[in-house]
Amino acid sequence: MEQVVWTTVELAGLTTLILLAIAGPLGWWLAHGRGWWKEAVAAVVSLPIVLPPTVLGFYLLIALGPQSPLMSLLHPFGVRTLAFTFTGLVIGSVIYSLPFAVQPIRSAFESIGPRALEVAATLRAGPLDAFFSVALPLARRGFVTAAVLVFAHTVGEFGVVLMIGGAIPGKTEVVSIRIFQLVEALQFEEAHRLAAGLVAFAFVVLFALLMLERRAGARSR
Repeated sequence: MEQVVWTTVELAGLTTLILLAIAGPLGWWLAHGRGWWKEAVAAVVSLPIVLPPTVLGFYLLIALGPQSPLMSLLHPFGVRTLAFTFTGLVIGSVIYSLPFAVQPIRSAFESIGPRALEVAATLRAGPLDAFFSVALPLARRGFVTAAVLVFAHTVGEFGVVLMIGGAIPGKTEVVSIRIFQLVEALQFEEAHRLAAGLVAFAFVVLFALLMLERRAGARSR
């Protein structure tokens, strides 16, 4: 059981770190970029919210399988497939949780407004310098919200990780899948302990987010 919990925490932690690195520049571009394709990209980013996890998991399973054109590029390096591997789980989790990282960060960047960046420009700050020294600190609440949401969302994943990972013990088995297996085996007491832990975790996450929003609202007033 400890291995299942550790695999879940490791998956959620790696997914969160990767998505914060991706969602920062992407959220900035979606907030301040121009062109009709910007909203097309935003729609693609948001697809995992409306797609059934099994649909997303199915196509990811094909993309990461040994017959995939994508995997054929890795065959010379000895990698034939990423399906049913922990690396495949991370890739699937990053794609599945992408909108939960991008949207809070995009909203945070949009709330900054042009004034702060104009002041930075008058002080001879370049675009990159203004992004790191002005935009990022002002958008930190969005990054915190994104990190919490992504971590919690990854912990609760089921359909995508089941299809890509196959629930291999000690390798790709996570808490949500373990609960399903315990219920199938009629081991309700152990399933209840894990499920109750996830309920408590979800409550703590939601409470933390609400308190964060309350503190931010009080500061703005």
